[in-house]
Amino acid sequence: MSDSEPVVVPSARDVRASLDTAPGDGRAGADEGTPADACVVACPPHPQHRGHRGDGRLVAISDRLTEAGVDCLRFDYGDWDEGYGELGDTYAAIEWASERYETVGLTGFSFGGCLTLLAAAGTAVDGTAAATPDLAAVAALAPPSRLNDDLHALPAMARIDAPATVVYGERDDIADWEPVVERAEELGWPTTGLSAGHLFVGRIEEAGDALGEFLLDSL
Repeated sequence: MSDSEPVVVPSARDVRASLDTAPGDGRAGADEGTPADACVVACPPHPQHRGHRGDGRLVAISDRLTEAGVDCLRFDYGDWDEGYGELGDTYAAIEWASERYETVGLTGFSFGGCLTLLAAAGTAVDGTAAATPDLAAVAALAPPSRLNDDLHALPAMARIDAPATVVYGERDDIADWEPVVERAEELGWPTTGLSAGHLFVGRIEEAGDALGEFLLDSL
């Protein structure tokens, strides 16, 4: 069972988070309280649809990570800003983790999955290319192909240098995941389809394991 502590992420916006850790990091031979050297930042789904850092899919990913000794920073976005401010929040969370851990990964569900792809590609808030963050692995769960007229995941994906994957629900009729999966396969990324809808009802733990395993392999 992981421990969790509240975190305030330094930002011009109000970005609150929970840092999940495992006693002794869950690593073989690790002493109790030995700090982890890797962390995955987890982006929640759409905040206007009650998305928050306590989302069950993020918790499932975090559980898989912490049991293997990797910490997970699940964060909430600041006030709704149509995707622009939320992208900035994601960069702020990555920076927080990068200042404290040797290795950082990035994941997210739905709206947060698209943000994961955009941020991993170093996308500026106007959709142009910027400096890509130093990430060891990227895993998106059920990501839509865009957030708004400026922030499109498809052109950004080719700029991601880290190992990356997309996991999706084959019966998802909410997110337009098909073009993201097609682009991922064109880029040679592994993709995983689960027999589930957008919310992965009854398959949440399986989705968490799929993303968690990929992240752990790279971290």
